[in-house]
Amino acid sequence: MSADTTTSDGIVLTDAAALKVKTLLEAEGRNDLALRVAVQPGGCSGLRYQLFFDDRSLDGDVTKDYNGVGVVTDRMSVPYLGGATIDFVDTIEKQGFTIDNPNAGGSCACGDSFS
Repeated sequence: MSADTTTSDGIVLTDAAALKVKTLLEAEGRNDLALRVAVQPGGCSGLRYQLFFDDRSLDGDVTKDYNGVGVVTDRMSVPYLGGATIDFVDTIEKQGFTIDNPNAGGSCACGDSFS
């Protein structure tokens, strides 16, 4: 499966996002970390995304590999993130990770939370 192909059974990390994650991990000098993507209560719309590096393996985690970058989602977040695409944009207007989530019924202007 190409990293640019969406799937309904998990998160998709684009090539640009995978490259950025790999660059960040190399800058940290760590190869034992994965990108953990989670959904937590909060934010303007009720749920908010969390992206962070993690070395833990929790019971029920779903793990995928994208060009050598591990992406981990906890079992409670999986239903909210199926088919979501994580990309990295670097433009004059915006720099950072973006999440396109087909499960989100609505989102707020900040783009960090959804319902």
